[in-house]
Amino acid sequence: MSTRGRARRRAAALAAGFALLAGPAAAEAHGIVQRSNLPIPEWLFAWAAAIVLIASFFALGVLWARPQLEQPPWRPLPRGLGRALAGPGLRRICAVIGVAAFALVVAAGYLDPGEDIGNLASTFILIVFWVGLAFASVLFGDLFAVFSPWRAVRLPGLRPYPERWGRYPAALALLGFTWIELVGQWGGSPPLLASAALAYTAYTLAMQYVFGTEAWTQRGEAFAVYFGLFARLSVWERRGDEVGVRRPLGGLARLDLVPGTVAFVCVMIGTVTYDGFGQGQLGRDAIAALTRGLDGLLGDDLALGTARTLGLLAGVALVAGFYRLGIAGARSVGGRLDAARLRGAFVHSLVPVAFVYVAAHYLTFLLFEGQAAITLASDPFGSGWNLLGTVARGIDYSLLDTDATWYLQVGLVVCGHVAALVLAHDRALSLYRDPRLAVRSQYWMLAVMVGFTSLALWLLTQAAA
Repeated sequence: MSTRGRARRRAAALAAGFALLAGPAAAEAHGIVQRSNLPIPEWLFAWAAAIVLIASFFALGVLWARPQLEQPPWRPLPRGLGRALAGPGLRRICAVIGVAAFALVVAAGYLDPGEDIGNLASTFILIVFWVGLAFASVLFGDLFAVFSPWRAVRLPGLRPYPERWGRYPAALALLGFTWIELVGQWGGSPPLLASAALAYTAYTLAMQYVFGTEAWTQRGEAFAVYFGLFARLSVWERRGDEVGVRRPLGGLARLDLVPGTVAFVCVMIGTVTYDGFGQGQLGRDAIAALTRGLDGLLGDDLALGTARTLGLLAGVALVAGFYRLGIAGARSVGGRLDAARLRGAFVHSLVPVAFVYVAAHYLTFLLFEGQAAITLASDPFGSGWNLLGTVARGIDYSLLDTDATWYLQVGLVVCGHVAALVLAHDRALSLYRDPRLAVRSQYWMLAVMVGFTSLALWLLTQAAA
């Protein structure tokens, strides 16, 4: 049998396994979802989650009387381990690995005839990188900072980065990437996805040439900002030439408030909201109806893409509006803080929400479809190789059953929103001199968190329908 024939069989086996598990809607799904046979109705979980949040809110008001996260303690790892992990030698090795992995993935996109999860480029970029690294950032800190293939190119820059730009370029780039994934669905065409990766590389290197590698990485490079925000949830932090440990959530309290941060976080949450909505029957019907309405003006293909694009933008706008409503409520209780300052001051509290939206929605995507990367790593170009001895390895769907998946997803959602309440409460105590005023200012934030929790659980039930 030819190497292309073997590659097609490998891709077909992986895709068939996924289809058997996920059902007929698998082609559109970005996470494997199934209806669980739970002993209690799903709506009861939403009520229970709301009760947990309300109880947590009042517990914070009674037991958390002064800010504790604004200047969190940090201590280096003992016996020189912190210096070793932050040392230039290890960082150079990680940078080389990042560049090599990027080159391998792009080459696989062009050379491997497999498609979707049968191709290393699609599997690595959309699962291992996009989803897996989000989990890894929370567990182990800012790994992308040392493995980024673009940061490996150190450029001093020609001019200062404009402060008014803030994180707006990163927000636009993140929105563009999610458009590629969710609207354009370029994951089904690995050469197109690889070309997008090369185009983004050219853009990033050009910006680094103009503004410098570090300045662009910290503000304008979408993935560095994205994974860097999630890494602030981790207890691990590098300061100077050492790696140390900080208090949980302490990294988010120290987030610098620059323009575009609110927009970036709204894109993080809003794009996942759109994806979850689009997986349910209601979302599919809404997109279909909008496509039919645009069909006479734009034609079939363009109408569908436009409908999906409008849906993606609507998801971001919904989250932004929800957050602005909470801030307007917080401002109405008193104090001299304007709305713009409040929006910036509390945006860090939405990062745990962004993470649990990703974690709950894409958990099965990573656990099941992500296993394809182990198979594909043995034969990255579809050439009949078996470098790691895993080319015949199948996907183990027994890692997590449907009921356990649901309970884990609900637990993640609730924990993430409780963490958001903690961050918002701690920031309110530092902004308002009167603790009672600080608590009252958070009534609206509590409503926002209950709303986000209910939305997350509803999206999960829609996707499973």
